[in-house]
Amino acid sequence: MGKFLAALIVICALGAGIGIYYLQIYAFYEPVPATGTDDVQITSLASGEPEPILYDDFQAIDADSSPIRYRACFTTGMSAAMLTETYQPYARPVPLEAPGWFDCFDADEIGTALDEGQALAFMGTENITYGIDRIVAILPDGRGFVWHQINRCGEVVFDGQPAPEGCPPPPPEG
Repeated sequence: MGKFLAALIVICALGAGIGIYYLQIYAFYEPVPATGTDDVQITSLASGEPEPILYDDFQAIDADSSPIRYRACFTTGMSAAMLTETYQPYARPVPLEAPGWFDCFDADEIGTALDEGQALAFMGTENITYGIDRIVAILPDGRGFVWHQINRCGEVVFDGQPAPEGCPPPPPEG
């Protein structure tokens, strides 16, 4: 009887582990359909508003379970000079890991390129959801990447503190 119970516990633990892995990596993500015109937007230096840029080969995933699960990949023919003269840079980009099956988005490669100054990071949309910014990074070869990142207001408010000076008021709870 003891061997049977031990085997049952091991089987249940294995099943739970497989279920949790599946839920984290696959279950909540859904493809984001491309509109073809405004999937990739960067905040303009002139207007302070997000504007669509020229892009191709757009693919994205998102999940309702978290506001920071959005990831996208695209290509663009826009030059680094044009981008830096036209759009608002982003000071502290930290690309977040994507599920392994979304293989166009490699956070380690993007992060290294940003750290070495090879890639450019821009503000896509500030506060796309309260406390969350949409970041756009573009490599010299024209590959681009988009992800959501918690901003300075979100870091404080999500920790249960009042919004710092210069931050919009948080949305009412409920």
